Amino acid sequence: MASKENQAQGQPGILPHPQTTVSSLHYTVNLSSLPVPQLTSIKNQLTQELQHLTNSFSQLRAAQSKFRDCINSIKNGIEKEEKKEGASILVPLTPSLYVPGKLASTETVLVDIGTGFFLEKTPPAARQFYTSKVDELGKNLKDIEKIVQGKQGNLNVVEDVLRQKMISESTTSSQDAKGGGGNG
Repeated sequence: MASKENQAQGQPGILPHPQTTVSSLHYTVNLSSLPVPQLTSIKNQLTQELQHLTNSFSQLRAAQSKFRDCINSIKNGIEKEEKKEGASILVPLTPSLYVPGKLASTETVLVDIGTGFFLEKTPPAARQFYTSKVDELGKNLKDIEKIVQGKQGNLNVVEDVLRQKMISESTTSSQDAKGGGGNG
């Protein structure tokens, strides 16, 4: 029994079935056969996983927004107005802080490719790079959304079974108290 408990607690891929059975790639567990402490542990694990996934979703959404801002900066800052070298511009340091600057070149832009590395690209190539990043993040967001929905479904099933067990145990203990615990 201890190995089943360890598997149920350590397995991230628990999937709900119409009844109170939970399954993964390696095993199937009938939730109604598990004790309340183990169900509580599974519920806590699923809650933590959901919080982590939700945070990841928010971070990916923020990164996608930053890439869209980069696309707009290229479109509106260089390509749209056909600015010339030496033109005065506002350089964004943060979403709400801009400093004055001079446009050094309209032929190339510096593209942040991550971990502090930059590449020089033409404005159309930079837009294409950022567009591909936005699309890639969009796919990742859809995948995470599906996983979150699955985990939320698992959590709902575990909470329902836990609630039923708590009600059943409280009913059983109150009947034992009324009946005196013996048959006579």
